[in-house]
Amino acid sequence: MAEFFTNTYLGMLLVIVAQVLAVIVPLLVALAFLMYADRKIWAAVQMRKGPNVVGAFGLLQSFADFLKYIVKEVVFPAGADRAVFLLAPMISLVMALIAWAVVPFNDGWVVADINVAILYIFAISSLEVYGVIMGGWASNSKYPFLGSLRSAAQMISYEVSIGLIIIGVIISTGSMNLTNIVRAQDGDMGLFSWYWLPHLPMLFLFFISALAETNRPPFDLPEAESELVAGYQVEYSSTPFLLFMIGELTAVVLMCALVTLLFFGGWLSPIPGLPDGVLWMVAKMVFVFFLFAMVKAITPRYRYDQLMRLGWKVFLPMSLFWVVFVAFAAKFDWFWGTFARWTVGG
Repeated sequence: MAEFFTNTYLGMLLVIVAQVLAVIVPLLVALAFLMYADRKIWAAVQMRKGPNVVGAFGLLQSFADFLKYIVKEVVFPAGADRAVFLLAPMISLVMALIAWAVVPFNDGWVVADINVAILYIFAISSLEVYGVIMGGWASNSKYPFLGSLRSAAQMISYEVSIGLIIIGVIISTGSMNLTNIVRAQDGDMGLFSWYWLPHLPMLFLFFISALAETNRPPFDLPEAESELVAGYQVEYSSTPFLLFMIGELTAVVLMCALVTLLFFGGWLSPIPGLPDGVLWMVAKMVFVFFLFAMVKAITPRYRYDQLMRLGWKVFLPMSLFWVVFVAFAAKFDWFWGTFARWTVGG
């Protein structure tokens, strides 16, 4: 039986399908509850109740919304390019999901353990922009088109600084493999061995860039209701809109996973002596998502020119300087070798 799964094409295909489902099904269920958590946190900050009707404490609200979108009619705007109009949300969702192929949840718990995992995530996340642009263009209306142009410009601007921030982590680790990055953070000091301490300024920059990259408030310019109705999603309804929404939330959770893996030691336990495991990874991701939700609830929206200025004139020079600093710190063993983990038993 073991030979069937390791030596035959059909067996290997079944194993891969099982692995993919083992990642995607829990992820989609988690998304429903994270959406609920997001709305509850937002409500709590504003001293409201939030979703509280469907199911106990409103826990099933996300599933009710899901069903509502599925049974609604798909409306095509007059003059819209139907093929592109439907392709856009699909691209948006598929790109968000296939990025999870390289994310490890525990030591060895990863669908594709490739040595250029970070590069792969970058390539995929830059392709997500196409879904947005196609959606805005195919809607044949000025608001979605403006929204999609803004979104594309914003995502591209912040990808640059995210890339440079991650280069610092790569220099410290000496590998682009996410599992190796987590292993490099394994030390005797528990949570003080992780990268958040040496790379602290970049943790803040990465977090803010992740907000901008995933179009979350305060950088939700593409969907600025006061100016652009609902941005590139204006003409979408029913299932295509649902795909956009799931894709967007999946990208947010992916950013939570990246923050966890790169700065908070992934599945490593924060206290020496306690066992490592997938539960730590999940707990850290939920914590980062909580921060995302709090930022959404307490910050006003940025103006578009401020957003661009922040990306190009503040974050880019800071992250460039940091790359140079980390390179020197790793080369000359500054700070007791904190920045050069591949030499310190990493």
